[in-house]
Amino acid sequence: MVDGSTSGRSPLGTYVRRVVDDDLDELFGQLAAVLLDGPKGVGKTETALQRARTVRRLDDPAVRQIAEADVDVPLEGQRPVLLDEWHHVPALWDAVKRAVDRDPAGGQYLLTGSMPSAGTHSGAGRITVLRMRPLTLPERGLEPSVSLGSLLEGNLDVTGHSLLGLTDYVDAILTPGLPGLQHLSGRALKAALDGYLDRVVDRDMVEAGLKVRRPEAVRGWLRAYAAAVSTVTSAEKIRRAATQGDDAGLPRSTTQPYVETLTALRLLDEVPAWSPGHNHLRRLTQGPKHHLADPTLAAHLVGHGRDKLLGGTTTSLGGDRTYLGQLFESLATLSVRVFAQRLDATVFHVRTRDALHEVDLLAERGDGRVLAIETKLSATVTDHDVRHLHWLGDQIGDQLVGKVVLTTGSDAFLRADDVAVVPLGLLGP
Repeated sequence: MVDGSTSGRSPLGTYVRRVVDDDLDELFGQLAAVLLDGPKGVGKTETALQRARTVRRLDDPAVRQIAEADVDVPLEGQRPVLLDEWHHVPALWDAVKRAVDRDPAGGQYLLTGSMPSAGTHSGAGRITVLRMRPLTLPERGLEPSVSLGSLLEGNLDVTGHSLLGLTDYVDAILTPGLPGLQHLSGRALKAALDGYLDRVVDRDMVEAGLKVRRPEAVRGWLRAYAAAVSTVTSAEKIRRAATQGDDAGLPRSTTQPYVETLTALRLLDEVPAWSPGHNHLRRLTQGPKHHLADPTLAAHLVGHGRDKLLGGTTTSLGGDRTYLGQLFESLATLSVRVFAQRLDATVFHVRTRDALHEVDLLAERGDGRVLAIETKLSATVTDHDVRHLHWLGDQIGDQLVGKVVLTTGSDAFLRADDVAVVPLGLLGP
């Protein structure tokens, strides 16, 4: 087998098992073709290599030349066949689709790389997409004691003790969830993150079909977007922040293609607004909540390190607490979305147009019942902190299976008002 990238391995070279591996264990034996979709460096190739018996690397010019000459050749070999970076030869998508039409037996093809372009024939029913996101806290070695699946079933009898404190969560925020960068720190990590973002702007966006005339304008827009992480700040406000009000510097018509392309590259990972059928909830906002693939990228773009977030010392804790709260919510959102996917649940946010009520996250089951989740940077939870959860319960009644607050505290417990308080480090699938 061709040696793989270390992007899915620990610094010691051992494979880091992912939550999506459970999905593959359950599904791939019956599904003929699976595309692992996610941001660059998230570990897609390494995860696929754990199962592949034939490897075709389409970023290799020699392999790509063969595929361009005869698109069916890369599909040959002992199953499963891994088509790594398949998008370098777009015709492979339809070739796999045709092969699955001829033989729908499970466990045949694994694809990694970008989602197909709008002009490509849909792979629906033939190629199943599984999203990969950066490492959650359990995937970094923590042992969870509270299951999101159990919470979604309405079981709020939570227990467990976490040894993590606020500074540990800051370190988790500032440590990339991209496996190949986990071992880096200091200037080496800064250089790696700069290089990662430069590659996205200078190469990946161009390969995705967007002509980037001014890379520095994209970087400026990304910094403004990163400052708005975990908020519903309007696209116009982000654009104005990026240009400091200079319309000539970044026209309105320019920024929407940024959003579309960076979303396709999975660098942006926005949480959509919930759109229920309740008449009394018609006045919910429809705007998404902004998130980058990894909160480390957001902190890096804004220029916030440990001292800036904590205030220079670990005791004063007088740093940028507002932005730290946004980053903690982004870390929690990453975990909830990874776990929810395993449970066939979908994650949204809730916010009324008048901004009087909002709930950070809402995990919706297939039957329409929902779990409401707030994030709280503090280790303590007050009645004021849970008021929006109770408001939502008043609005939708039995559709709400439970109310949860994710914190930086030490113990998981159920409050007298039936709100489950769960340290983020204790949460798992």
